[in-house]
Amino acid sequence: MTHTISTGNTTKPVRIIRLVPAARAVRGALLAVGLLLAGSTPAQAVPQDDVRGNWLYVTVSRGESGAEDTRGTLVLCDPPLGHAQAARACAELAAVDGDIGGIPPRKTLCPMLYSPVTVHAEGEWNGRPREYDRTFSNGCELGARTGAVFAL
Repeated sequence: MTHTISTGNTTKPVRIIRLVPAARAVRGALLAVGLLLAGSTPAQAVPQDDVRGNWLYVTVSRGESGAEDTRGTLVLCDPPLGHAQAARACAELAAVDGDIGGIPPRKTLCPMLYSPVTVHAEGEWNGRPREYDRTFSNGCELGARTGAVFAL
């Protein structure tokens, strides 16, 4: 992609480079660091059937490709940690056994503005791997369809 930047009497073409592979590598590194930090707490005596792997690494990106302005966090649900609405997100996920697509949509009137938001989640819920990818037409639709899960 090339953009032209004009400075006074001169015009220079500037090449914009997208760092999609780098963004994915950073996302993977953040997931690994988050998992290491989550596992670095002191061991406690807990009954084996109380230990569950309910966690999701979620990202939200502006745009369709998911490469622009990406934010992400590790949402832990035993106890709820990760972002400001982790408790609400974990309750919504628990109601649908960790299936983000199964969260009932809220009755909300969203503007018909196209400002795409791409989300991705991967993790584990009750010992089963979970993954979710979707692009929504705007942030209002995202919130109406996924509740607090991607409310970073």
